[in-house]
Amino acid sequence: MCFIHPTAIVHFKANIDNNVIIGPYSIVGENVTIRSNTTIGAHVIIDGNTYIGHNNKIYFGSSIGLEPQDLKYDGKSMGLTKIGDNNTIREYATIHRPTNENEITEIKNNNLLMAYVHVAHNCQIDNNVIIANAVSLAGHVKINYKVVIGGLSGVHQFVEIGSFAMIGGMSRIIKNVPPFVVAEGNPALVRSLNIVGLKRANIYANKEYTYIQNVYNTLYKSGLYFNDALEKIKQFANENEYANIFYSFLLNSIENESNKIRGLTPFHIKNKF
Repeated sequence: MCFIHPTAIVHFKANIDNNVIIGPYSIVGENVTIRSNTTIGAHVIIDGNTYIGHNNKIYFGSSIGLEPQDLKYDGKSMGLTKIGDNNTIREYATIHRPTNENEITEIKNNNLLMAYVHVAHNCQIDNNVIIANAVSLAGHVKINYKVVIGGLSGVHQFVEIGSFAMIGGMSRIIKNVPPFVVAEGNPALVRSLNIVGLKRANIYANKEYTYIQNVYNTLYKSGLYFNDALEKIKQFANENEYANIFYSFLLNSIENESNKIRGLTPFHIKNKF
């Protein structure tokens, strides 16, 4: 059986599994699904077309699935807000529904969102991501696997952060950040490879790291023009999956540069920092 505190307000049509705990003064709307072993703290609001998976812990004052802060929102659309499994969402985090029908705001599995994190409409957060206190993600941001974002950072709309990247605290991220790097500053620049993250992922001590280092050195230290560097990186990508992650990210950023809807250019490549 689930435990719902007597002061909580849970719509009778909400789909609540067994072994769910809903704390004092929390509110759960009509179109909400909450799977087993999830704990909802006090004063949490979950509304809209929202799915919350198994084994999540959502702390005091958080809100999930509410209307987006988007002037294009028609006030009626109920796109999906989806939270996967094994996530920790700390105090006063806000996660908004997407702007239109048939769209999604998604946080996958095994993520930590610390206090006061804001995830705007249509954001996509992959697995094993850590977002520190008071980080704000604007609309349509994509955060890939095992990214770490330092506290008080802001990420501009439509920006993508590549897998295994680390963002320093109090950074302003206005363009795409490639995988495997450390970026920080206002505006943020690439500073180095993310050695700490690569060690934690058990990549640093094997031959995979050599390929990542070769790509990084070709891109940032070789002095080659970008197109020439990219052609050389393509050779590494054909030999190694991690080099291919780096190469594919760069290609995708180039393609998106022509998409004026984004309003952004890809991460600015410089040879020296």
